[in-house]
Amino acid sequence: MNRRNHYTVMHLSAPPEIEESRQLPASILSWIVRHNLWNLWVPRDFGGLEAELLDGLKTLQSLARIDGSLGWTVTLCAGANYFIGNLKPEFAAELFTGNRVVLGGSGGLFGDACKTASGYRLNGQWRYATGAPYLTHFTLNARLPDEGKVLTNHQGHEPFSSFVVPADQVEVIDDWQTMGLVATATHSFKVQDVEVTEQQGFHYETIFLPQAIYQLNFSVFADLTLWVNYIGMAEHFLTLCSDCVSPSHLQPLQETLNHANQMVETLATECIKVVSEKEEFPEQLVSKVHREASMSVVHISQAVTAIYPYTGIKGASQNSALNQVFRDYFTATQHHIFTA
Repeated sequence: MNRRNHYTVMHLSAPPEIEESRQLPASILSWIVRHNLWNLWVPRDFGGLEAELLDGLKTLQSLARIDGSLGWTVTLCAGANYFIGNLKPEFAAELFTGNRVVLGGSGGLFGDACKTASGYRLNGQWRYATGAPYLTHFTLNARLPDEGKVLTNHQGHEPFSSFVVPADQVEVIDDWQTMGLVATATHSFKVQDVEVTEQQGFHYETIFLPQAIYQLNFSVFADLTLWVNYIGMAEHFLTLCSDCVSPSHLQPLQETLNHANQMVETLATECIKVVSEKEEFPEQLVSKVHREASMSVVHISQAVTAIYPYTGIKGASQNSALNQVFRDYFTATQHHIFTA
């Protein structure tokens, strides 16, 4: 990967224009493609950047620092393209080789996959597919009922499988109406009687590619990649506040962000070490990353909230960048990952 960790992209359209269209402008989508950011984690053999963990995290953070919707969309969609490591090799090669692929979808269990002679029949309605209008394929998790009955395993969980479905077999439901992150276009989608093959199915814990990035525990990968988005948005908020809020009020947020950045680097380095030594990923480290990320977001949120009353009308005006970043950040905090 080209070792550029900071992107100086043109500014996104002014907040009113973004919020009117409620999706990323064509110029930004073209910029993402030019820089191959959908394929941030995809191996070079498949046309990707094959980013190492720390480089990739810095890239995502720099995008979130530019704009919350930009960072969040690239994070979630590049994170879905990361599933190339879980796809059966023949299907992965067919899907990615020579094609522009943008995966995305839902991690929720909102539908069923009924066994057929050639694969599965999918039905359901899934929520929160970030980047829905930009996707070439949707990913989804579906329960695996037995003769129409939904079963549970010995742990009380419903067995499920994940699938990749072409966008032309999916109905996007335009229902993302939020105060922030509006350009992520995180809509719902519906799949009705869609037939898929066994090849289109995958499991998070089954890995086919040898690169170190795919040996990470997926929960850790998700925690780290989303955590840097909160940090990046808060850094943008801090910068915008610097010309209307006194330094003494900004200092606690600056210190909180310094600590967060240090923790991300420390924990990511620890994860890389585990993977490089080909050790089984310890559950203690999984819990540690999640705990530190969750507490960090709480502390960042508290520090941002403490500053907001000092931002004046600029902070309250819906047409200001400062107001947009504030709304983007606190929309992001409603993601269940660090609140469940």
